[in-house]
Amino acid sequence: MNTFAALLRGINVGGHGTLPMKELRTVLEGLGLQEVMTYLQSGNVVFRSSIDDRQELSRKIRSAINDSHGFTPEVLVLSVADLEAAVAASPFPEAAAEPKTLHCSFLRSKPASPDLEKLASLQSASERFELVGSVFYLHAPDGIGRSKLAAQVEKALGVAATGRNWRSVNAVLAMAREVAATADAE
Repeated sequence: MNTFAALLRGINVGGHGTLPMKELRTVLEGLGLQEVMTYLQSGNVVFRSSIDDRQELSRKIRSAINDSHGFTPEVLVLSVADLEAAVAASPFPEAAAEPKTLHCSFLRSKPASPDLEKLASLQSASERFELVGSVFYLHAPDGIGRSKLAAQVEKALGVAATGRNWRSVNAVLAMAREVAATADAE
């Protein structure tokens, strides 16, 4: 059994893609996933699975949500090691003191031809960003809602993405480590 985190994009936002976390846990347990835990209402899930293939897990989760709730969110499945690497690779460690200002966008894959110049042209004076492999980091001290750059990340990178603030990234990582440690102790 392996421990994974699934990050769902666009659920429970603005009255669209409504999926209460209790129902999401039920859907995932119906797929045979174990120790399913959620964080907040925005589609952060940790679970254990005998399936190793993250793309297969993503497809199964998307399909099960479509069958049960009639919509298909983007689902990125990450290993504990993926989350640990994303936290360790942060180019803005000092920004962690204000976790609402630091954001990670986890990408479906490493962008083949990202348009970083376009993002730089949209960047405010206080913003900083960096693409590290398949994670895009954005430090937006004035808030993500005001960021013109943040609104264009997925389009400029050319791959599906889902973003989380630093507090959420670390909370999901802590949950994943807890689930993995519990399983290792058994």
